[in-house]
Amino acid sequence: MDPTQSVVEKSAIRKVAIRLVPFVALMFFINYLDRTAISFAGPNGMNTDLALSAAQFGFASGVFFIGYILLEIPSNLALHKFGARRWLARIMVSWGIVSLLFTWVGSVEHLYILRFILGVAEAGFFPGAILFLSLWVPSRHRSKILALFYLAQPLTTVIGAPLAGLLIQQHGFFGLEGWRVMFLGVALPAIIVGIIAWFYLADSPAKAKWLTAEEKTWLTGALETEKKATTAGNKHVSVRTVFGNGRVWMLSAIYFGFIYGLYALGFFLPTIIAGFEGLYGAKFDVLQKGLITAIPYLPAAFALYFWSKDATKRGVKTWHIALPALIGGLSIPLALFAGSPAATIAVITITAMSIFAALPNFWTVPTQFLTGAAAAAGIALINTVGNLAGFSAGYITGWLKDLTGSYTVPMFVVGGFMLLSSILMVALSRSGKVSDGIPAEALDPAGAGHHAEP
Repeated sequence: MDPTQSVVEKSAIRKVAIRLVPFVALMFFINYLDRTAISFAGPNGMNTDLALSAAQFGFASGVFFIGYILLEIPSNLALHKFGARRWLARIMVSWGIVSLLFTWVGSVEHLYILRFILGVAEAGFFPGAILFLSLWVPSRHRSKILALFYLAQPLTTVIGAPLAGLLIQQHGFFGLEGWRVMFLGVALPAIIVGIIAWFYLADSPAKAKWLTAEEKTWLTGALETEKKATTAGNKHVSVRTVFGNGRVWMLSAIYFGFIYGLYALGFFLPTIIAGFEGLYGAKFDVLQKGLITAIPYLPAAFALYFWSKDATKRGVKTWHIALPALIGGLSIPLALFAGSPAATIAVITITAMSIFAALPNFWTVPTQFLTGAAAAAGIALINTVGNLAGFSAGYITGWLKDLTGSYTVPMFVVGGFMLLSSILMVALSRSGKVSDGIPAEALDPAGAGHHAEP
């Protein structure tokens, strides 16, 4: 590579990282906050006002994913037809309007319906955002770009939990209960940012006004060259074959364990913290509960960044995924026997760090053996199974809590699923069906990103 081209490449990637990634990460931040806002509302008045049992709360949390799953593939097809910029903006405004309606939810049935419709409205956003970012950078830069994007997920709780606590404290605003004010406060940004996205985002480097002509030429050329090389050089697995591929289903099961742990914590951690008063006699106001909820996720953001950086340097190895799954699976049940609020949160922090350390590296694995349309179908299948875990985590955790009277059994189930993910990852590697030590930047974590039309 000549020096001039190197300078253009660096400036182009830097501009994408500065101008595009933070905005898409902000969209993801609001997305994750809106889908998990119910976890803050539940223990802070909503469960009491709507007379919800733990199982009903769990079902309301999880039914979101049923709507999401049903519309995920049609939404992704629409994204290709209408363009990522327009479709992502449309998704965001739609879910913002639905989120706003939670302000006036009046019954458990109404709650179920709105959570289902919220899933329908949000369908396709996460894979759409991943695909959108993949259309902007060649694969050797993609793992770094996606790691920056993924940071939005743990940071949502770091910032969002205290924010939710502050909003809930505004009890009486417009005559609303605090938890209703919180729903109002987190819904409006989705509508506003969604409208801005329509004008701010560009569908491809060629349409970006903030790139120079040289940067546009380099990015467009690099992506086109990569597309042709991949199409000509890889043996494509058919889409139909994907659904009978044992490796894809094994990866789906591994991902299920991670997402089960992620959402079991996401939906029930505020409730567990609210229970500290009864267990340990500790008293916290709403803001303090929000701050405590945020504690595990800040170290998780650091773990995500540095673990992914190590994987990029060494090459993604089996232990980059299996080891965090093992640590997370062992730590989450131990949190129940920690003996104090501080020790409980410390152990849960280890669990959160484990989940977020593994997730970005996990997504480099499917494209070691899938390309083109098969990669798109395989990753869609894996993501769909993960969304089933989101539903299961909410419903099963609440149901087992009602059945047993405590969170002991539900958290052992979470640990069991994560341990299973670790075992399956090792088994998959030892079977020789997944390459080990491939540099992360040489892979395409977005699946068929550079095969799709902008």
